[in-house]
Amino acid sequence: MESEEIQNKELKFDNRIPLEELRNSVENLKSQLSKIIIGQEEFIELLIVSLLANGHVLIEGVPGVAKTITAKLFAQTLKTDFSRVQFTPDLMPSDVLGTSVFNGKTSSFEFKKGPIFSNIVLIDEINRAPAKTQAALFEVMEERQITIDGTEYKMPPPFMVLATQNPVEQEGTYALPEAQLDRFLFKISVKYPNLEDEVRILQTHHDRKGSSPQSQIDAVLTPEKLELLRQQIQEIRVEEKLLQYIAEIVTKTRNHPHLFLGGSPRASLAIMNASKSYAAIKGRDFVIPEDIKRVLVPVLGHRIILSPEREMEGMTTENVIEIIAQSIEIPR
Repeated sequence: MESEEIQNKELKFDNRIPLEELRNSVENLKSQLSKIIIGQEEFIELLIVSLLANGHVLIEGVPGVAKTITAKLFAQTLKTDFSRVQFTPDLMPSDVLGTSVFNGKTSSFEFKKGPIFSNIVLIDEINRAPAKTQAALFEVMEERQITIDGTEYKMPPPFMVLATQNPVEQEGTYALPEAQLDRFLFKISVKYPNLEDEVRILQTHHDRKGSSPQSQIDAVLTPEKLELLRQQIQEIRVEEKLLQYIAEIVTKTRNHPHLFLGGSPRASLAIMNASKSYAAIKGRDFVIPEDIKRVLVPVLGHRIILSPEREMEGMTTENVIEIIAQSIEIPR
């Protein structure tokens, strides 16, 4: 953090586009969530970056580290519709998307929308449902629409999927296929809090005296305002040498000896879009190499697969991403 502050002091610039409102909105979101969520600043920041970049997020962590409550409160800070779907082994695609029901009065079928028809959709334990139910999300996550009986139904903007999964308990789970993982902009790993944060969590919970967390959170961002902020993100500049830098990193994942599977062009686009959002919330209308490096792990971590040999040695995808990033000259 200190190096980032020093770097921001050294960068003297005038923005082409006004980013004060965007930064104020981000600070308002953070301040609302910090009332309840303690010690998860990076998690919250990545959620906001993904929201501005119009991406979906996979949240991984052991039970009890506030994955679900953070996602619920995050949705509450936005003046949008919210729905939650608990994935289970017996869940059917129609339970998520909806189904056509025969209306005896009109002698015709009517489509009854499922819980996916919302703005912020929380899918709890996404790896608990079988492949056919997971596959029901492919179209809606990529194209923001579903097709039922030949009819297309558009999702109301904004549309964002927040999915949680437990990395430890694997009994009765169905691993997400690579094509499904690729549709998540970020995979965020939520860690245990440190001792100081744990004490603050206990104190905050004690001070609430039984009141629900939701009652403490106010909505601070409307869909209309969010759309304007997203349009500003599109105006963030990325120099050609930085596009080359992104492409070199992703290309190197495809032929790296430590990796069985590398990143796709969708990964390159995800890095670019996420780094533009990250630059904007830092108050800049242009991307710098540090923005790109900042989003590499959450963007690439779930898209690349280690070779069996490296996995047996205990190496992680984060280790390989760091090796690749260090091997490529940073453009200046």
